[in-house]
Amino acid sequence: MPVEIEPRPATAGRRAPHRGPSAGPLVIGLVNIMPDAALHSTEAQFGGLLQAASGGEAVRLRLTSLPELPRSPAALEHIRLSYWPLEDVLTEGVDALIVTGTEPRAPALRDEPYWQRFVQLLDFAREHTASSIWSCLAAHAAVLELDGIERRRLPEKRCGVYPHDTLTGHSLLAGVRAPLPMPHSRWNELPPENLRAAGYTLLSWSEENGADAFVREERSVLLFFQGHPEYEGTTLLKEYRRDVGRYLNGQQSHYPTLPRGYLSADATARLAEFREKAHAQRSATPLESFPFAMVAAGLESTWRSSAVALYRNWLSCISARRARSQLTPGAAARRSR
Repeated sequence: MPVEIEPRPATAGRRAPHRGPSAGPLVIGLVNIMPDAALHSTEAQFGGLLQAASGGEAVRLRLTSLPELPRSPAALEHIRLSYWPLEDVLTEGVDALIVTGTEPRAPALRDEPYWQRFVQLLDFAREHTASSIWSCLAAHAAVLELDGIERRRLPEKRCGVYPHDTLTGHSLLAGVRAPLPMPHSRWNELPPENLRAAGYTLLSWSEENGADAFVREERSVLLFFQGHPEYEGTTLLKEYRRDVGRYLNGQQSHYPTLPRGYLSADATARLAEFREKAHAQRSATPLESFPFAMVAAGLESTWRSSAVALYRNWLSCISARRARSQLTPGAAARRSR
């Protein structure tokens, strides 16, 4: 069933606080905190995955962001026209939230310009939603606030598609086969042993890559991804090309690490050839000559079916918890506090 993206409300601040349980469509707030250049693609990635996972479930998606994020005039205009004000999303209420990752702006997460707003959002999700998803940096920030677990810097960027073991029998993994392939693109990680010690349940992990997906089940189900099930087939390649461009124009000193477990032998050879050319003539190598189309033509989204299954299970979890709340005396009152 198509996912409906609800338009920005015409008026603000006139709705009753926190709607109660409903038998209507699932309402999900997508808190898109990605940089300006990735706003549209992030909307498409999460919207497409939700649509593929929804089956016969009606889903409404409300786009929003954090107002403290510095934005370009073009991005601010897009948000003004298409996004719900965050205050309206929280006032009217949603069944679930998805909070995206972003590139860090400050050396420490607690120094990010949006930190206090993020903490308020986390509190809201725990008290007033059936479930929430925290992606990449948002997962790191949420775990830091909840349990004081600090992420640790990796010696090089972890980029590629990695296989993972999975927890047998968990409802969120129904229909997901091991090893579970999942794209990752990050400079930091959360130590699995620290997560387990704090009571998180690891759903997928590997010796090489550490924790992939993990969950904290309380009044609301908090699902965390260090990886990116929402990524499309060419997303890692686009990020790699972006990082190559940063090297070519002097924004970063090192040439980016080639994505692992993602490229064919022919694609790897073509990208290695471009890298050698860039090393030899850095300032004279145009990014336009990057062999994007040739490499993209041979890519496969090996994680897609598993990603759809994960999100389908997550939507089922939201529906089940919403249905139970309808049968619980006083549930609507608790959600509206």
